[in-house]
Amino acid sequence: MTFNGFNKKDFATFHIEGLDQRMEAIQERIQPKFQSIYEEVADDLNEITGHHMYLHIAKHARRTVNPPKDTWSAYCHNKRGYKKHPHFQVGLWNDNLFIWLAYIYELPHKSEIAKKFLNELEDIQKTIPNDYHISLDHMKNEASLVSETDLQESLERFMKVKKGELLIGRRIAADDPIVKDGEQLVATIKQTFQQLAPIYRSSLNL
Repeated sequence: MTFNGFNKKDFATFHIEGLDQRMEAIQERIQPKFQSIYEEVADDLNEITGHHMYLHIAKHARRTVNPPKDTWSAYCHNKRGYKKHPHFQVGLWNDNLFIWLAYIYELPHKSEIAKKFLNELEDIQKTIPNDYHISLDHMKNEASLVSETDLQESLERFMKVKKGELLIGRRIAADDPIVKDGEQLVATIKQTFQQLAPIYRSSLNL
């Protein structure tokens, strides 16, 4: 399948009422596109991370009543799962597409990674472009521009708060022309992964 970008119908998926109905639309409209993106970016990602990166597509299996408000694909060096490891994400909310380097609360070595990042704060700040975003909770459709975020404060929260999280990357509005252009979006995803790869590699090297 050739990846041709995401369209209005894809983002409208999150307005469909009912768990089964929305899940069916996610599986039919969005998940095949996640597979296609992976096929386009996998070789580059393997090279820049130094690992074979496996694709994990969110199943939302624990949901029994409320339909998911977002959905995502994850890229991780671990074949069995991604939540306990540093990983990359590409996914959608109803109003934006996100490309994250993600450290979520299941990560067992959060405090060690946070301490390492605090020691490397100056280098990390130079690595992340100012138009990137930082999110502190992957379950909320909320993020701040890097230029408006106190990274040290975010890292300290990530270290001290049990369910603290850190996600760094891009959020692209659903109506941005890049989102609809498959070739341009893939190039943007590759560029984002390339820029965040040094941080990813650092977090594996504890």
